[in-house]
Parts: sequence; C-alpha cells; structure tokens
Amino acid sequence: MPTYIVSAVSGRFSEKIKQQIAEGITDSHSNATGAQGFFAQVIFSEIPDGSHFMGGSPLKSDQIFVHGHIRAGRTAQQKDQLLEDIVKVIASAASTERRHVWAYVSELPPSQMVEYGKVLPEPGTEEDWLSSMSHADREHLLSIGKSKPD
Repeated sequence: MPTYIVSAVSGRFSEKIKQQIAEGITDSHSNATGAQGFFAQVIFSEIPDGSHFMGGSPLKSDQIFVHGHIRAGRTAQQKDQLLEDIVKVIASAASTERRHVWAYVSELPPSQMVEYGKVLPEPGTEEDWLSSMSHADREHLLSIGKSKPD
C-alpha cells in the first residue's frame, strides 16, 4: 500500500542503515495511520554521482529524499506526524542533520490502487479487505515483517 522511496547518492547507506530506515519508516507509518506494518514498503534508490542537481548545479550536500505514496483519506494531523517521524528516523539512522532530509507525501485514491489482485480499501477498513482475501494471500501478508533480520 504505502510505498516510500528513499533516494540518496550511491553508497550513502550501509545495509544496516537501510534496515534501520526501513523499520523506522514502517513503524512511523503504522503509528501515524494505525495500518498494519505489512502494508508499508520501502525502496532505496541510489543516485549516481553527478546525476543530482539543485538550482542547476551539481548537488554538493548530504541530501536524502523520501517520497511516500499513501492512500488518500488520512488527516492532516496523521500526515504531519508521519512526516515528522520519518525525518527523525532518517536523520538519526543516517547520522545527518534534519535539514538534509527532505520528505514528501503524495496521496492516491484507494480506488486507483490494486495489490494482491484487489482494489485497496479505504483507510480504516483494512481488516475487512484482509478478510476478503484467500487464506494463502492473507497468511502471506500477515507473515511479512515477523522475522526481521538482525
């Protein structure tokens, strides 16, 4: 459901830092929205050196960008909490200043999203959506994140 794309210069994050960020974003999303953690996915995108410009010039600072695609229907307070928590998580995990973390949230109507062959539910109706799935799909979703790597 929600997809968070974290972009930074190639080699910026170790595997441990990626794990910390992925877990932190997942927890931030769950805490802000009430949705189960298996709904959140985090994708890391490495930007090759010389391929990121600001103001027409090559980027010379430690910018980390997060673009989250979430289902529409969340309150302004939920989105504020989500953004605040994401910035805090990334700044801490990446050992950088908060000013270097830029985060954006874009909303998509659930009716325009399909996962596991089903149109996504409106916020707050995830349990009904999950119950309508096949046993195999439901068990698969519920198993996601249960055994996190060390």
